[in-house]
Amino acid sequence: MTDESDTEPSGDLCIRTLAMPADTNANGDIFGGWLLSQMDVGGGVFASKVARSRTVTVAIEAMNFRKAVYVGDLVSVYANLVRVGRTSMTVHLEAWALRRRELQPILVTDGNFTYVSIDDGGRPQAIRRDDPPIAT
Repeated sequence: MTDESDTEPSGDLCIRTLAMPADTNANGDIFGGWLLSQMDVGGGVFASKVARSRTVTVAIEAMNFRKAVYVGDLVSVYANLVRVGRTSMTVHLEAWALRRRELQPILVTDGNFTYVSIDDGGRPQAIRRDDPPIAT
Protein backbone atom coordinates (compact mmCIF):
# COMPACT_ATOMS: atom_id res chain seq x y z
CA MET A 1 0.00 0.00 0.00
CA THR A 2 1.30 3.46 -0.88
CA ASP A 3 1.84 5.98 1.89
CA GLU A 4 -0.68 8.78 1.28
CA SER A 5 1.99 11.42 1.96
CA ASP A 6 4.01 10.04 -0.98
CA THR A 7 1.22 10.52 -3.54
CA GLU A 8 1.02 14.29 -3.78
CA PRO A 9 2.88 17.33 -2.49
CA SER A 10 1.62 19.13 0.59
CA GLY A 11 2.74 22.23 2.44
CA ASP A 12 4.05 25.58 1.28
CA LEU A 13 5.63 25.68 -2.20
CA CYS A 14 8.97 27.43 -1.61
CA ILE A 15 10.96 27.05 -4.81
CA ARG A 16 10.60 25.55 -8.29
CA THR A 17 13.51 25.04 -10.66
CA LEU A 18 14.55 23.05 -13.70
CA ALA A 19 17.31 20.43 -13.41
CA MET A 20 19.96 21.31 -16.00
CA PRO A 21 22.93 19.43 -17.54
CA ALA A 22 25.44 21.49 -15.51
CA ASP A 23 23.92 19.98 -12.33
CA THR A 24 24.81 16.35 -13.15
CA ASN A 25 27.20 13.95 -11.48
CA ALA A 26 29.61 11.60 -13.26
CA ASN A 27 26.75 9.18 -14.03
CA GLY A 28 24.67 11.85 -15.77
CA ASP A 29 22.06 12.05 -13.00
CA ILE A 30 21.42 15.22 -11.04
CA PHE A 31 24.00 15.56 -8.27
CA GLY A 32 22.56 14.97 -4.78
CA GLY A 33 24.37 18.05 -3.48
CA TRP A 34 22.54 20.23 -6.01
CA LEU A 35 19.20 18.84 -4.85
CA LEU A 36 20.16 19.34 -1.20
CA SER A 37 21.09 22.97 -1.91
CA GLN A 38 17.76 23.61 -3.64
CA MET A 39 15.97 22.20 -0.60
CA ASP A 40 18.02 24.41 1.71
CA VAL A 41 17.23 27.52 -0.37
CA GLY A 42 13.52 26.70 -0.31
CA GLY A 43 13.62 25.89 3.40
CA GLY A 44 15.43 29.17 4.09
CA VAL A 45 12.71 31.10 2.26
CA PHE A 46 10.07 29.35 4.37
CA ALA A 47 11.99 29.76 7.66
CA SER A 48 12.53 33.48 7.08
CA LYS A 49 8.82 33.85 6.38
CA VAL A 50 7.95 32.11 9.66
CA ALA A 51 10.56 33.98 11.74
CA ARG A 52 10.08 37.31 9.93
CA SER A 53 13.86 37.67 10.07
CA ARG A 54 17.08 36.33 8.64
CA THR A 55 17.63 32.66 9.33
CA VAL A 56 20.57 30.29 9.04
CA THR A 57 20.68 26.53 8.61
CA VAL A 58 22.14 24.78 11.65
CA ALA A 59 21.26 21.13 11.03
CA ILE A 60 20.03 18.73 8.39
CA GLU A 61 18.76 15.36 9.51
CA ALA A 62 16.85 12.36 8.27
CA MET A 63 17.56 12.95 4.58
CA ASN A 64 15.96 10.35 2.34
CA PHE A 65 17.08 10.23 -1.29
CA ARG A 66 14.21 8.17 -2.71
CA LYS A 67 14.47 8.53 -6.49
CA ALA A 68 16.96 9.93 -8.97
CA VAL A 69 16.42 13.36 -10.52
CA TYR A 70 17.16 13.71 -14.23
CA VAL A 71 18.04 16.56 -16.55
CA GLY A 72 14.82 18.28 -17.58
CA ASP A 73 12.88 17.40 -14.41
CA LEU A 74 10.95 20.28 -12.88
CA VAL A 75 11.87 20.19 -9.17
CA SER A 76 9.55 21.74 -6.58
CA VAL A 77 10.34 22.04 -2.86
CA TYR A 78 7.52 22.08 -0.30
CA ALA A 79 7.84 22.94 3.40
CA ASN A 80 5.88 21.99 6.51
CA LEU A 81 6.62 23.43 9.93
CA VAL A 82 7.43 20.66 12.41
CA ARG A 83 8.46 22.57 15.53
CA VAL A 84 9.12 26.13 16.68
CA GLY A 85 11.39 26.72 19.66
CA ARG A 86 12.62 29.95 21.21
CA THR A 87 15.17 30.79 18.48
CA SER A 88 14.99 27.79 16.15
CA MET A 89 12.53 25.83 14.08
CA THR A 90 12.47 22.45 12.39
CA VAL A 91 11.06 22.33 8.87
CA HIS A 92 10.20 19.16 6.96
CA LEU A 93 11.13 19.64 3.31
CA GLU A 94 10.05 17.54 0.37
CA ALA A 95 11.45 17.72 -3.16
CA TRP A 96 9.08 16.57 -5.90
CA ALA A 97 10.08 16.05 -9.53
CA LEU A 98 7.80 16.34 -12.52
CA ARG A 99 9.36 14.36 -15.34
CA ARG A 100 8.93 15.21 -18.98
CA ARG A 101 5.77 13.78 -20.50
CA GLU A 102 4.43 12.89 -17.03
CA LEU A 103 1.35 14.35 -15.39
CA GLN A 104 2.04 13.55 -11.72
CA PRO A 105 5.11 14.61 -9.73
CA ILE A 106 7.00 12.02 -7.67
CA LEU A 107 8.62 12.45 -4.27
CA VAL A 108 12.38 12.30 -4.82
CA THR A 109 13.88 13.54 -1.54
CA ASP A 110 12.75 14.64 1.91
CA GLY A 111 14.31 15.55 5.23
CA ASN A 112 14.21 17.76 8.29
CA PHE A 113 16.14 21.03 8.36
CA THR A 114 16.68 23.18 11.44
CA TYR A 115 16.96 26.96 11.07
CA VAL A 116 17.83 29.63 13.65
CA SER A 117 16.44 33.16 13.56
CA ILE A 118 19.25 35.73 13.70
CA ASP A 119 19.50 39.49 14.15
CA ASP A 120 21.45 41.90 11.95
CA GLY A 121 24.62 41.07 13.90
CA GLY A 122 24.25 37.35 13.21
CA ARG A 123 23.26 36.48 16.78
CA PRO A 124 20.33 34.14 17.57
CA GLN A 125 17.13 35.97 18.41
CA ALA A 126 13.75 34.89 19.70
CA ILE A 127 11.08 33.99 17.17
CA ARG A 128 8.00 36.11 17.78
CA ARG A 129 5.04 33.93 18.66
CA ASP A 130 2.42 36.66 19.04
CA ASP A 131 1.88 36.86 15.27
CA PRO A 132 -0.75 34.71 13.61
CA PRO A 133 0.63 31.54 12.00
CA ILE A 134 1.62 31.73 8.36
CA ALA A 135 -0.73 30.49 5.70
CA THR A 136 0.38 27.40 3.82
